[in-house]
Amino acid sequence: VFPSLAKAQAFVANEVYQQLGQPSIFLFCPTEYCSSLCTPSPSRSCYLLTIGQELLPGIGVIWTGPKVVSQELSATLLEEVESVLQRRPIIWDNLYANDYDCRRVFLGPYTGRAPGLMPRLHGLLLNPNCELQANFIPIHTLGSWFRSELGSCAHTDCAGVETVAALDDSHDPREGDYSPQEALELALCDWVAEIHRQASEPGG
Repeated sequence: VFPSLAKAQAFVANEVYQQLGQPSIFLFCPTEYCSSLCTPSPSRSCYLLTIGQELLPGIGVIWTGPKVVSQELSATLLEEVESVLQRRPIIWDNLYANDYDCRRVFLGPYTGRAPGLMPRLHGLLLNPNCELQANFIPIHTLGSWFRSELGSCAHTDCAGVETVAALDDSHDPREGDYSPQEALELALCDWVAEIHRQASEPGG
């Protein structure tokens, strides 16, 4: 019925999106969802070019970066992806994911993401560790990174800028000056305080 997989996927996604009344958040994960899966590259992938052309503009597209688990994200790469998809991507960040190897737990600070990425993103989702308590540092330091990004793009059209005034940044790194080490130390202090609080509760 369809000349390509991309055409079929875009048609089905568009139909579901419209049947649901075009919700404000509707995400599509392409088969080629990172650079290493693209043939031969994101900007020259017939699959991604078709998805970008055929998918309705209100549908968000998920992207994980250069690899499935990307150690670094750069503005240059995101600009390339935005160009081929004809929309800013939503990063599905697997930096802390350990579902592929549950013998490992990732507890370091949120890092490897270049400053000034916010204008290139339509959103960011963090895929956490499978162990609930092990996600305190990842999520805490992501919050510090997010605040610094909001501070650095406060005068541009960035998603989430309207939340700056609502965020309590009294104990976070200075806006626009994210330090992974400082963010880690702040997260550890808060985590220890949370552990003590839970331990002091009845049955803790």
